[in-house]
Amino acid sequence: MQYRLLGSSGVRVSALCLGTAAFGVAPLEEEVQTLIHRAVDFGINFFDTANSYGNQARFDRPGVPYYSQRRSAEELLGRALRGLRQDVIIGTKVQERVAGGVNGGGSTGGGLTRRHIMQQVEESLRRLQTDYIDVYHAHHPDSTTPAEQSFRAFDDLVHQGKVRYVALSSYSAWEMTEVLWACDRRNLNPPVCHQVQYSLVRREVERDVLIACGRFNLPITVHSPLGGGVLTGTATLDRQYVGARRWGSNVPISERQQRISSDLEALSRLWGYSPAQLALAWLLAKELVVSAVIGPENVAELSECIPAIRLSLTPDQLLALDAIGQPG
Repeated sequence: MQYRLLGSSGVRVSALCLGTAAFGVAPLEEEVQTLIHRAVDFGINFFDTANSYGNQARFDRPGVPYYSQRRSAEELLGRALRGLRQDVIIGTKVQERVAGGVNGGGSTGGGLTRRHIMQQVEESLRRLQTDYIDVYHAHHPDSTTPAEQSFRAFDDLVHQGKVRYVALSSYSAWEMTEVLWACDRRNLNPPVCHQVQYSLVRREVERDVLIACGRFNLPITVHSPLGGGVLTGTATLDRQYVGARRWGSNVPISERQQRISSDLEALSRLWGYSPAQLALAWLLAKELVVSAVIGPENVAELSECIPAIRLSLTPDQLLALDAIGQPG
């Protein structure tokens, strides 16, 4: 495994991070521990979760327990990491709606108010069976709450020892800049990384977010690096749950995504690697990328991703990959 510095934290994390969004569905609860322990065997020491992952209705599928009958992804992760806590880095998130009522979270429910952050960190600690969170992400911006209030709360959690480092997720360039300026003005612990959606099929962050991250020396971690399975081969496109549908969206696979999947598969046959390995290697070659958060549904899919960290693509190969995913 390859390990990289997580920004200014000084902590080294594996270049591949195991994501848990669909835990309890794919993989099923009884398969989670096997997957996590195999990831540890491969050298993965970085695990990504959120207080809103796993047991929400958006992840429901036929043939699996209804969301109200499933454990949360945090709980499944915490149970599987018993005895391994000191050897791993856990990142979780807060902001999304997790309860009813006007203050139940989300962009219109006070998701990054001091009240919600302080309440939810206790729930996450309990579910993860730990007394500290390594990396605590602001999952999305909250336009109704001043950034200084939110990141003062995160800063207090760092001083209390409940959180080691603060991070961002899914912020636009200007929203990220606003947070960094607020932290600088108030001498608050600043974010150590920014998690964004980035892949050969989703490259919007190249327009401004990556530029801003480079300007402020803020590294990124990447979620959905395989586009929800779109970049794992054209055969995967026939699955019922692929692309955005893996996370409860009804958005179908676009013609552009189909073309990119086909072009990537052609290069994989030419060069002798799997499409997933090429897509991950292309991302991991980016200067700002520290770790790619993969979401394998089983050990076989996990095993296929691991060789990507050892791929050293030539400049011509990187250019060829870059060309097939250029935005229209």
